[in-house]
Formats: sequence, C-alpha cells, structure tokens
Amino acid sequence: MTEIEDVELLVIGGGKAGKSLAMDRAKAGWKVAMVERDKIGGTCINVACIPTKSLVASARTLLTARHAGEMGIELDGTAPAATLEGLRAHKEGVVGGMVAAHAKMFHDSGMDFLMGTARFVGERTVEVALNDGGTRVLRGRDVVINTGTTPTHPDIPGLADVDPWDSEGILRMERMPRSIVILGGGYVGCEFASMLAVTGVAVTLVQGRGQLLPREDPDVAAAVADVLRGQGVDLRLGVRATAVRRDGQGAVVALSDGTEATGAELLVATGRTPVTADLNLAAAGVELTDRGFVVVDDHLRTTADHVWAAGDVAGSPQFTHASWNDFRILKALLTGGEASTAGRLVPYTVFTTPELARVGMTETQARAAGRDVKVARLDVAAIPRAKTLRMGQGTWKAVVDGATDEILGVALLGHSAGEVVAAVQMAMLGHLTYQQVRDAVITHPTMAEGLNLLFDTITAEVPA
Repeated sequence: MTEIEDVELLVIGGGKAGKSLAMDRAKAGWKVAMVERDKIGGTCINVACIPTKSLVASARTLLTARHAGEMGIELDGTAPAATLEGLRAHKEGVVGGMVAAHAKMFHDSGMDFLMGTARFVGERTVEVALNDGGTRVLRGRDVVINTGTTPTHPDIPGLADVDPWDSEGILRMERMPRSIVILGGGYVGCEFASMLAVTGVAVTLVQGRGQLLPREDPDVAAAVADVLRGQGVDLRLGVRATAVRRDGQGAVVALSDGTEATGAELLVATGRTPVTADLNLAAAGVELTDRGFVVVDDHLRTTADHVWAAGDVAGSPQFTHASWNDFRILKALLTGGEASTAGRLVPYTVFTTPELARVGMTETQARAAGRDVKVARLDVAAIPRAKTLRMGQGTWKAVVDGATDEILGVALLGHSAGEVVAAVQMAMLGHLTYQQVRDAVITHPTMAEGLNLLFDTITAEVPA
C-alpha cells in the first residue's frame, strides 16, 4: 500500500484561488502540495481570459488599422488583414510567457507541485495518478478543491458527430474559417462572435432565448445585438438548434423555426460544467449540487470538516477576479481571520468590441426587489474622449435608488468600459450618492469623465 504523505495544505486544482493560496502559504513556511491535471496556471491563463482577450486585442488592432484614415494616418495601401499564423503567434507568446512564469513561481514558493489526476480515497485524502507515471497519496490538514469548469456540449442530435469547437478547442484551431455558426448568445458566444466578425469571418449566432445575454436588461442586450449586427453577425434569436449534420460545405444546424444555419465550422458556447465527476467526493464527505458544483457556505466551507472549495467549481461567479477574492477569503480563514462571500460586489466585462461592463443590480432586478429607482442613460458619442478617439459607439445606463440616491448598478457599453466600471464600483463600495459622482472633478478628456454626464441625465422613472 502506498504510504500516506501528510501536508498542512493540499490544493486540488491550480486555478486562481488555489494556486495563489498554495504559493502564499508555502512562502509562509507551510508544507503545501498542489495537484494540477493539465494546465499550469489554471484555465484563465491557458484557455480562457488571457488567450481570448489576446485575440480580442488583435481584432481591435485590426479594426483600428482599418479606420486609420479617419485619424489622419496613411497606411501603405494594403488592406489590413488577420492571419492565423500571426494570431496564433501573438496568443501563444502571451500564454507561453505566463505559463513559464507560473512554473517558476510554483518552484520558487517551495510548494510540492504535482502534475496528475487526483481522486479522493478518504477524508481529506487523495490518490494522485501522476502524469509521468506512478501514484502518490496525500492527506491535508486542510484541503481546497479548485478544479474549475469545462465547456458544456448540449445533447443535440448529430452534434458530437460533427466534432464542433468549444471555447477551448477554438483556441487550437488550425485554420481560419470563412464562416462559423455559434450556438449560445451568452458572454462567451458574444465575445467570439464580435472577435471573429471583426477579423472577417461570416458569423451566425443562434440563441434559444429571445435576447442575447439573458442576465442583462432587455435594452442593454438589444444594444449589444445592434453592435454585433453592425459587425455583420447574423443573429438568430428565439430559436433552438434541433439537429446538426455535416455536408460538403461544413456544419448545417437545423433550427426550431424550420430554417437552417450553415457555417464552415461550428462553435458551442452553451455554458460550462464543473469538474467534479471523477473526484470521488463522496469518499471525502463532500456534497454536490444537482448541477455538480461543490456545496459551500458563504465562508467557502464544504460539508466536510477542513475541506474548502473555491472558484468556478464552488459556484462562485465564473470570473478570475472572483476566484482571486475567494483566495483572500480562504487565506483569512486559514490564518485565524474572518471573511465571507456575503454581499460582495463583483463586476464583470463582456469583451465584445466595444465592451460591456457591469456591476451591481440591473434595472429589472431592482424593480423586482421593490426598489423605487431612477435611471440615467447616456450615448457614448456625447463623451469628449470618445469624440477624439472616434469611438462613440455604445450607451451607458445607471440605476439609482430613489430613496437614498445611492448607485445600485451600471451597464456601460462602450470604449474602455471595463476600466470605467471600477470607478463606479468604488463609489458603490463607499456608499456615495450619484450626485457626489456627478459633481466629482474628473480629468478631461477621459472616458471616466462620462460619469459626470451620465448622472447629469438622471430622471425618476416608474414602471410602464
């Protein structure tokens, strides 16, 4: 029988929360082991945020080059174009550098880093099948599960037979498709639709619901839809894929309204599934939700003593910055402090071009909660900085509590929205009124200055 090795902290999965906690505690002198199956640095660096946003940056650079003449810049007469080789080199250069840096950081921290597949065999105990052969059995005084999620492939007749791309597989594409069908109009589907359309791919996006981005207000989702249509995306809203097949031209998707959508390739962007099926969590006394996520309380504790879960697999918002906050919570709790996920304010950005940044409540949520709200709206074209950049596409929206004048949330669609939303988040954390933000002296001309203009439009609104 393989000898059990005891450690003070055992981390299963090297996502943002797990790797940060493992390095931090190892540097503090703890005996730490971290097991990662196949991605040094986690999902974000390898197959999510970093590579996709690298490609978004390429698409935006291409768009800027196409409009250089409007800014008084003459190119050599050759039409700017994206090449697969160039895109891959840029993406892999960024990712490769970050993976190498993480490998060094793991080593320098003093942790025991294992590449392999972990499976629980008892309380706080896992057996690890090492990628290079052999097994080890480790037991942690405290254990953190941070295995993340993987793309979901829906049960559609014929889908598996056409070998579709998903949000990870498309990053390894060996050819730039002339056309593509995207199933799913959530954050991932919209980001890829925008990025591919800008680079010249004919995109058809199929969304079963009647609007894109179902978590957003209808008017905000409609504005994003207008952006995508303006980039040439063929939106098929309110229809479902009922069957898929391949013919000589590529993938053919039969739709619930009797029509078809065709593309040289097919991308599935219909959500993500937690990586828990093969962990044998029952042996550790860890319960799962009906959807396979680890059950945790607002301190990230599972149903087993001294076993914690963090990041996507724990049902946290599926953003790297939320996982980073999970790390801070776990560090505090494991070192005698207090911290909780309760009431935390998590912003996010959908990296279409232009991007949609969100924080707090939507108008729909605020009204459903019985709030008396005021709503502010501003066309991005009215912001002086947007005029100088010739990037006036988009609209900003803010929701304010009618009783307290505090900001409940914003949806900012426009250039650099992901940067500006942090200022609103800070105002919300500080419980500032909208008037304080409206009257703040903000640098001119910047995109953030638009907050002065946005809150200057505030009016009380009542439900229709």
